[in-house]
Amino acid sequence: MRQPWPSSNWCSVQVERGPQLHCSNDRRRIALILDYDGTGYKGFQWQVHVPTIQGELERAIKSLTQENTRVRGASRTDAGAHARGQVADFLTHAPYTTDTFVNALNWHLPPDIKVRGAYQVSPDFSSRKDAVGRTYRYTLLNARWPSALLRDFSHWVSSPLDIGRMKEAASYLPGTHDFSALTSSLPPGRSAVRNVARWDVWRDGELVYIEACATGFLLHQIRRTNGILVDIGLGRLPVEIMREIMDGTRKELRYCPSLPARGLCLMSVHYSNFPPEVGGNYEAG
Repeated sequence: MRQPWPSSNWCSVQVERGPQLHCSNDRRRIALILDYDGTGYKGFQWQVHVPTIQGELERAIKSLTQENTRVRGASRTDAGAHARGQVADFLTHAPYTTDTFVNALNWHLPPDIKVRGAYQVSPDFSSRKDAVGRTYRYTLLNARWPSALLRDFSHWVSSPLDIGRMKEAASYLPGTHDFSALTSSLPPGRSAVRNVARWDVWRDGELVYIEACATGFLLHQIRRTNGILVDIGLGRLPVEIMREIMDGTRKELRYCPSLPARGLCLMSVHYSNFPPEVGGNYEAG
């Protein structure tokens, strides 16, 4: 098992299966578990005149319930990135069971976005604010030739990767660190400090996986960090560069490679009391 999540200090989330839990004005809050192929979308968050996951989901909910409702997502995945365990929530007056929401929304949604589960949650539940951890996986195809089948779900690296060097460099990432050097510019007053539980690297045949779990991530933090790990695996950068970034010796990088979004997938979002099939518990590093 690569995802043991022992208990820790979790926030409280009440989850119910049936229609008996009601919000004010007879509105209920429904949490959805989603997977999607993000290739044709400009990310999760709604934008004007471009396709997004949130936009498609809100259209499907309106088609089913005739309600204009705002959907909240646990993570704002990048344009072209994918999800296996995204969590979103919304309010509704509709009396449908959670199973009906799953079946009906899947009928209204395009084939590259699907609902894997629905749960009735407490009125004050927030898929974003109540999340205590998020797990992302990046997939590399480390082979001589590219793959037609994996072109939208992995980044092709033709030269051999030294997994030992990548693992050694990744070992400096868990813990509480300032990731300013590994993210885009931050809004004024926003901290670049994040608590990382783990950052693993392993190989399975021609595929190399880099999996990161943290309370939250900064914009492009995962793709930039993994870009450095790939360059370390190719021998272009020394292993020590990651240690220098994490201990504050190196404050900035002249060159910070960023991997394409197509290899990135949100695997799961972690909550204190959500059912195990959603993602289990999370322990901060």
